[in-house]
Amino acid sequence: MLHKLYTVLKRSNEEIIVKLSDGSHPIFLAHFPNHPILPGFVLIDIIAKILNDKVVYIKQSKFIVQLLPNDVFSCQLESKGHQRNIKIFKNKQKVSHIIYESK
Repeated sequence: MLHKLYTVLKRSNEEIIVKLSDGSHPIFLAHFPNHPILPGFVLIDIIAKILNDKVVYIKQSKFIVQLLPNDVFSCQLESKGHQRNIKIFKNKQKVSHIIYESK
């Protein structure tokens, strides 16, 4: 499902920068027709896959701004044990804040 949906432009222990594919990806065609946005659960899946995490509990997930085809977004990462605190931005505007526990 995530195949060819995104490209990692930068990755460090503190930040990930990701570019989404264009609107022809099946995720965007299905969600929603004629108004494609990235579903919140897919955003969590993308981040977990990049970090090689297995999410076992989502403590918080707040979605403020929609991510659209071709968007570039950055993730500011904080880790404490198995907990990830992730703040997501595009064009310096906060998109989301996600906190999850992983294995």
